[in-house]
Amino acid sequence: MLERKVTEILKEWKKEEKKPCLLVRGARQVGKTFIIDDFAKKNYENYIYINFELSPEYKKIFDGNLDIKTLIMKLEVTFPDKNIIPYKTILFLDEIQSCPNARTALKSFSLDGRIDVISSGSLLGLYYKEVTSYPVGYERIIDLYPLDFEEFLWAVGIKKDTIEYAKKCFDTIQSMDEYILRQFSEQFKMYMLVGGMPNVVNEYIKTNSLSKVLTLQKAIVENYLFDVVKFAENSSKQKIINTFNSIPIQLSKKNKKFLYSEIGEDNENAGERKYSSSIEWLKDAGIINFCYNLSEPALPLISNIRLNCFKIYMRDTGLLLSMLEEGTQKAILEDNIYINQGALLENICAEEISTRHNKLMYFERKSTLEIDFVLNIDGKITAIEVKSGNNKQAKSLKSIVQNYKTVTRYIKFEKNCNIYKDEENIEHYPLFMIMFI
Repeated sequence: MLERKVTEILKEWKKEEKKPCLLVRGARQVGKTFIIDDFAKKNYENYIYINFELSPEYKKIFDGNLDIKTLIMKLEVTFPDKNIIPYKTILFLDEIQSCPNARTALKSFSLDGRIDVISSGSLLGLYYKEVTSYPVGYERIIDLYPLDFEEFLWAVGIKKDTIEYAKKCFDTIQSMDEYILRQFSEQFKMYMLVGGMPNVVNEYIKTNSLSKVLTLQKAIVENYLFDVVKFAENSSKQKIINTFNSIPIQLSKKNKKFLYSEIGEDNENAGERKYSSSIEWLKDAGIINFCYNLSEPALPLISNIRLNCFKIYMRDTGLLLSMLEEGTQKAILEDNIYINQGALLENICAEEISTRHNKLMYFERKSTLEIDFVLNIDGKITAIEVKSGNNKQAKSLKSIVQNYKTVTRYIKFEKNCNIYKDEENIEHYPLFMIMFI
């Protein structure tokens, strides 16, 4: 069984006296159902499970009055074998996006407090307009992503003490033991190939077969496209598919800025009018990450975001790899991680950062200066550069040091590197340490 960080969040939530209901949301196949089901079975005496997609007849429970007395009576007659014992019962409402009235009913459950309720929803197909009344203040939303690199390390058997040793080296800017560093670097390469989708990770652990991994990844990508056909409006289906299919091409450019004009035949302005809603659909579905360009690297960063200038990354790097040309797996295994202009490496770094920070941002000035990521870390504007090739120069970072006094921390992640700080105050780390940002 894969260990996930979200389980600790669920355990802390259970301890709260007056707790809201939980909504765990995320893209399809990131492990929502398995994690919540396992948590419920291990931590409650009584457990009621409803899946609104597999058993649509249960939607009728939430027709009519949604007061707590009525809801409990309906649950008791529907599940006569379940004893609803106050404060020892959990109700798991899976695929809640298929039953908008159940979302409204969360307020009643939270106000009453006798039954703990967790719902989960795929971001694809959330019927926002059909929810008559959102349970604002009575529902806490938790976003679940594919496994991050630390969770992947747990899965392949790397001990937490060893990871803690690496983190201490990162925090103190002290060099690592070379052998341990090489082992982490090798696992990071495998994480780039496998990605973080739970079923894919399990297949890799079970079989160690990258061909089977690739087959599963391609199947997930196909399922995403099927979901577009199932959930998107008819007028948008092909636009969304075209946009999705263009992502590997857009990332393979030297300048990875997303251009509407490269989706279809339109000029850039027509492309924006035609495709902007398609990009938003993919974002809302949890399939992609936005990385916005900044007009200036100055606090507050969010006030300097240029909404019309951005890059798009896939949420899972393994899925991105499966969309690239045949032979990409082999190239990475041979340590050529600069293929496709470093698209895979940038993508995996964006993936790691997005699990810990609300927004992805980068800074570019006149195509001569580009900082891959800019973050506010503990009140310090931090410029981050990712280098996948053997070129050790950091021209953009040095320019930032010299010309932008608002930036006070400089980090470079690079291949074949141990940990040190140079004379210009730039911190250098191996690529896998992006997991500690």
